Amino acid sequence: MGPGLGVDLDLLVVLVAALWGAGAGALLPRAVYRFAAPSGEAWRERCPGEHPVRGWLGRARCAQCTGERQAYGPGAGLLAAVTAVVCVALAGATGARPEVAVWLRPLPLPLAGAALVLLGLTALVPEHAGEWTTALLGSLALGAGYLVLFLINPAGMGFGDVKLALGAGAVLGWYGWPTLILGTFAGFLLGAFYGGVLLVTRRAGRKTAIPFGPFLIAGAFLGLLVGAFTA
Repeated sequence: MGPGLGVDLDLLVVLVAALWGAGAGALLPRAVYRFAAPSGEAWRERCPGEHPVRGWLGRARCAQCTGERQAYGPGAGLLAAVTAVVCVALAGATGARPEVAVWLRPLPLPLAGAALVLLGLTALVPEHAGEWTTALLGSLALGAGYLVLFLINPAGMGFGDVKLALGAGAVLGWYGWPTLILGTFAGFLLGAFYGGVLLVTRRAGRKTAIPFGPFLIAGAFLGLLVGAFTA
C-alpha cells in the first residue's frame, strides 16, 4: 500500500465515522431520556405528561402531548453533532486499523462482554494494534478496583459504575496497561475537578453524591484516544 493510498483510506474512515456518528446520534434522543433516570430508579417509562414511552430509538417527542410538552428529551440535532465529533475523534486517532469498527459500534449491555467478543474477533484480523489478553485482564482489574470502592463506600459509588468499569477496562486494556492507567486516572481527575467546582460555587457539599459514570466514560474516551494514536 503506497503512502497516498494509506492517507486516502484514513480519510475515508474519518468520513464514514462522521456519517455513522451523525446517523446513530439522531436515533438516540429517546434512549437518552429513558436511561437518564435518577440513581436507584428504573428506566423511564413515561414522558413528563405521564404518557407511555415506547421503544428506545427515535426522537424524544410525545404525540399525545401538546405544545412545548411534546419534546421531552434532547434534540436529535445536538446528539447527532456530539456523536459525530466523538466518532471522528476516535477514527482520526485509530486510522484504518480494524479495531476502529469496535470503537464506533454502539455496544449494548453487557458492555464488557460485547467489547471482549468484538475485540476477540478483531484480534484475528491482520494489522490490528492491540492485545486481547490485556483487554480481558484490564476489564477484570478495573472492575475489581471499582468493586472494592463500591464495597468500601456504597453511597459514594453505585454498582452501575462497577459494571461500566468492566467495559472501560476492556477497551482501555486493548492498548496496554499504560492506556488503562491513563484512562482511569483521567476519569478520577475529571470527577475531582467537577466536584471541586461544585464545592467552590457552593452548589454541593462534601457529602453530596455525584454520579461518577459520566467521568468514567470521559476518562476512558480520552485514554482510548491517546492509546489509539500512539499504538
